[in-house]
Amino acid sequence: MADLLYHTFTFFALFSYGTYHLVLATRSFFKPTTSSSSSSRSAPAAAGDYTAHPYYPLPCSPQRHHVLRHLPLYLSVLSLLISIIHHALSSVAANRFFSLQYAVSLLFFLLLAASLFLPIPLPPDLVFLLSAVAFALLSSISSAYQPSDLQSKCESVSSVISAACAAFSLALAVCPRLFLAELALASSISLQGLWALQTCLSLYVEGFIPQGCHRLLDVAIESTRCEIEESRIRAAALLDLAFMLHTTFIAVITVAVYAYVAWVCGGCHTRRYGVGAYEALPTSSSSGGLADLDHVQMKTIIKNSMQA
Repeated sequence: MADLLYHTFTFFALFSYGTYHLVLATRSFFKPTTSSSSSSRSAPAAAGDYTAHPYYPLPCSPQRHHVLRHLPLYLSVLSLLISIIHHALSSVAANRFFSLQYAVSLLFFLLLAASLFLPIPLPPDLVFLLSAVAFALLSSISSAYQPSDLQSKCESVSSVISAACAAFSLALAVCPRLFLAELALASSISLQGLWALQTCLSLYVEGFIPQGCHRLLDVAIESTRCEIEESRIRAAALLDLAFMLHTTFIAVITVAVYAYVAWVCGGCHTRRYGVGAYEALPTSSSSGGLADLDHVQMKTIIKNSMQA
């Protein structure tokens, strides 16, 4: 029951934070186009000032709503504390070593989150680099944990997602202006939350356990196993299908959030890659250029006719 509640809590924490970071990162990507004036002279200068950040506060007034502004960071620290306590106080002796490893890796994330409260916080590229190390630790721990066939499959998929998060964090540490890497990192965190929910359903909810598999309650480590080879293969295929569906769902959410934020911020009409924004060409009403040209042409024609 404790594992069921913990995986459900992990789903809400990771999915909500990943979606939050996805929205705020996209908003930060398009925000310079709205803060600039209506004159097109400032648009090219604002096109290249985007930089990825490990944390985005809520868009509230810093003077009046300081606590509300940093509420996502406070909730993240609280969630990490709950997760560390859950793994550190694991009551199963055979599972204690893995739980302690997981608690240490989460403590790494907690220290990174706490560093954001410092008067002089760490540089964003250093935070992303340390995050890449923390995600790599989570990936190695999950790949080495194999209590049963079904749970090993769930942990191996979780390891792949953590490895992807490590790669995207490393890319942001090297190139902080790489918006696609930050977009992929936020989406991967949301995907990790969805997979925690899938793991919860496949391992601990009787109605979602694959056919031919069952829970073992009379062993040292409570797990779900498939006795027949055919059942094990079918369960692995179902988990692969679930992972593909979750990935597609996250991709749809990412595209929808990007399109909506771009539409709200008015960034659809601005080029953010390479050369910056387009500038409008001058028209005849702006400077009277065409009228002056007609005057010069008529003057030349009259002069030529008089000479003839």
